[in-house]
Amino acid sequence: MFKTPIIMGILNVTPDSFSDGGQFSGLEQAVAHARAMLNEGADILDIGGESTRPGAKPISVQEEIDRVLPVVEALSDIDSDISIDTCKPEVAEVAIRAGATIWNDVTALEYEKHSPDIAAKLGCKVVLMHMQGSPENMQDKPRYSNVVAEVSVYLKKRVNAAIQAGVQRENLIIDPGIGFGKRLEDNLNLLQNLDAFHALGCPVLLGASRKSFIGALDDSTAEERLGGSLAAALWGSAHGASMIRVHDVKQTAQALKVWHAIEGKGTKK
Repeated sequence: MFKTPIIMGILNVTPDSFSDGGQFSGLEQAVAHARAMLNEGADILDIGGESTRPGAKPISVQEEIDRVLPVVEALSDIDSDISIDTCKPEVAEVAIRAGATIWNDVTALEYEKHSPDIAAKLGCKVVLMHMQGSPENMQDKPRYSNVVAEVSVYLKKRVNAAIQAGVQRENLIIDPGIGFGKRLEDNLNLLQNLDAFHALGCPVLLGASRKSFIGALDDSTAEERLGGSLAAALWGSAHGASMIRVHDVKQTAQALKVWHAIEGKGTKK
């Protein structure tokens, strides 16, 4: 199903996401941007209706459904995969029934007790991400003794919990959660040791696009972090990330094409 690395294009249909909040909250704008990302090289569209930026407040299940469902339905004719970026099993179920094929959960199926059971019932691909705390408080004072080991142990537990609930291992993808309850040094450590997560036996998703750790290095705003985002994407490609989740699809696709050509692996078709 997946090429390596494949590009997951970010589509935030929210008014308050950290980088592009409000730009694509209207149905027409969202669908147009989604189709543009596909033309630019996106393999997957990741649709999110609730912001997970630091300090973000949760919204109701119905409000989130009202934001994402029309977009998923409007894109039902595409050949590419659609991912629903939500922690709420009710939202995931509605989106999967409407045509999405991946559940991208920043809480690694912990938001509700029955989330693993719902994921097993749906039979979809599932992204399990690590986050310390919640979006409201995750950046207050994150602390780790050994961030790589602690994130690995957590993700292993969530993989096992999902499998015990009936999710097939081949449907599981793991994400170390760059920027989610992490300090600058934690994010860099996770990136430096991205290969370590291969031991969990699942494809690795890297989501570093426009994240604040880039700004911590050069004081750039979210809109000024293309260079840093491309550097992280290329690093991820070189260290076994199966998926790269990005805002800037066209530029990332070009960077990966050149990178692979230099490596002698040919170009991505």
